[in-house]
Amino acid sequence: MLNSNQDIPRIMVVDDTIANLKLLEDLLRSRGYRVFAFPCGDMALKAAAQNPPDLILLDITMPDINGYDVCEKLKGSDKLKDIPVIFISAHNEPLDKMRAFSIGGVDYVNKPFQFEEVLARVSTHLKIRRLQVKMEKYNRHLQEMVQQKVKEISDSQLATIVALAKLAESRDDETGDHLERVQAFVRILAMQLARSSVYQDTVSPEFSKNLFYACSLHDVGKVGIPDQILLKPARLTAEEFEIMKTHTILGAKTLESVYEKYPNNALIKMGIAIARHHHERWDGKGYPDGLAGEKIPLPARIMAVVDVYDALRSERCYKSAMPREQVLEIIVDGSGTQFDPILVEAFTEVEKEFDRVSNGQAKYKSLDSFPIFPGKPLVL
Repeated sequence: MLNSNQDIPRIMVVDDTIANLKLLEDLLRSRGYRVFAFPCGDMALKAAAQNPPDLILLDITMPDINGYDVCEKLKGSDKLKDIPVIFISAHNEPLDKMRAFSIGGVDYVNKPFQFEEVLARVSTHLKIRRLQVKMEKYNRHLQEMVQQKVKEISDSQLATIVALAKLAESRDDETGDHLERVQAFVRILAMQLARSSVYQDTVSPEFSKNLFYACSLHDVGKVGIPDQILLKPARLTAEEFEIMKTHTILGAKTLESVYEKYPNNALIKMGIAIARHHHERWDGKGYPDGLAGEKIPLPARIMAVVDVYDALRSERCYKSAMPREQVLEIIVDGSGTQFDPILVEAFTEVEKEFDRVSNGQAKYKSLDSFPIFPGKPLVL
């Protein structure tokens, strides 16, 4: 006899012959199982959907719906597909058994059956099912542990990346908020692009997440620029500007050395594209490679709009912040020459939110802190 009510297996018996149904029900109850007997397939399916059993004993020949069809419906349900089905039938042909196994049956007992054979097979398949359930729970627990460890590693990598970016930023950003604003800007622009017919397939949740973090690496190469050039409070000479331009290559090479060790890291790969190409222009007159149009990686094209916007709106020791209207006009005028026209169009749709970030009215420091803008619902 089985002990705790919670541990007692629930067995469903389906057979249109009342004598067989009663015989199996009494036999299984005598061994302590909880038994639910049904004379037709439709009733059994409805009952199983409401309260799935641990095992099903299933006749084949029944008037409303035969056992094969019942089994196929069970296996077609995500909720019921793992319940073991033992066929009990007077059909003794090999083809009958082959069909039963092919549609998901785990065993086949011939009528007339022996009591001990039925009990032995029921016991065996219940044990197998218990082990399967235990293994599934273990696998879920293992996956949760792995995901937690991956998250810990990911968080530590992001912390290192942010620290590296902060190091570069600290040399020429007096406010210390540049990276936070840039992250907010790219997030807002990505959310808008995800609605466009051109980029909605490209700007996926994963793309947006990587962009949010990778954008902070855009100026990491400035660590290698001498202070007398980086911090000069006046216009750079032509020679000094050529040196300043090398920060794109220095940043990309730094990140490429990291990518060699972690070749599957999509975030670092995106960071390389942003660091090297965020000063390229749509018309091909940018640097360092003179790329034009869609040859410029999309993350870098997004960063180009964002970087120029923040530079113009920010006050520095050598310049005042430009008014919102003037910055908007400059970016719109750069459509098709300096910037991707589609990105400029998207920017104009969300420029008010850019302005709120720029003047400190809105601060979004995490991926899940951004509002949903008018239009179709969007979560990236």
